[in-house]
Amino acid sequence: MTDVTPDPLRADLLKIAQEAAHRAGELLRDGRPADLAVAATKSSPIDVVTEMDIAAEKLITGLIAERRPDDGFLGEEGAATEGTSGVRWVIDPLDGTVNYLYGLPTWAVSIAAEQDGERVAGVVVAPMRGESYHAVLGGGAWATGAWEGERRLACRTAAPLDQALVSTGFNYVADVRAEQAEIARRLIPLVRDIRRGGSAAIDLCDVAAGRLDGYYERGLHPWDLAAGDLIAREAGAVTGGRPGERPTGALTIAATPAVFEPLQRLLTDFGA
Repeated sequence: MTDVTPDPLRADLLKIAQEAAHRAGELLRDGRPADLAVAATKSSPIDVVTEMDIAAEKLITGLIAERRPDDGFLGEEGAATEGTSGVRWVIDPLDGTVNYLYGLPTWAVSIAAEQDGERVAGVVVAPMRGESYHAVLGGGAWATGAWEGERRLACRTAAPLDQALVSTGFNYVADVRAEQAEIARRLIPLVRDIRRGGSAAIDLCDVAAGRLDGYYERGLHPWDLAAGDLIAREAGAVTGGRPGERPTGALTIAATPAVFEPLQRLLTDFGA
């Protein structure tokens, strides 16, 4: 369901992403072993990978490669191929791994498709919420969940920064976490409140769905934000990074139009 007739290729990419994300979500939800253990660590001893992250990425890349063998991949757990079609898939098979490891429900599968370097389709599936979110460039952002049918997503209406509910996340490198904690300490008296959910993909979708007024984080990778950034923008949110920049690992911000600029200005002043 969109406002415009979808481009056939982009519609096909969305359909494949939805199938892969839902199948990976079912694997993660239903196949989680009782004795789930850490398979490896990434940036620090507390930045973990589980056996299920790896299995989910294999499922996703295998399904997509069957349908579109000439496409490229960029995945959190190691998938990295150039491809020859001009399409690249950016995959986070399990965003919120620490939540998943501990049995917390805030985790998701995130898949985005890029066409000639531009994100054109994105899907985020949150199995423990029973919700999925998707967008095609220019077609709006949509969600399915406990309600009937697809729901068009729209970010919240204008509210001043001091009434904004803002989410953030923390890096797994100790000195970066300390800097982020200081920025959060300075920001919290200036907003309604701060949340820390543990999944960038879900935070971005919550901005899209009007459940948050803003979200910011330092240290994200392309797979953390690729699908969620598109979904937030298609829901009317403004996304960016440092002034004049797109969202990057240096800084990612997504917020309502009224909150984005003052939030970005404060974060810049605080040295984010």
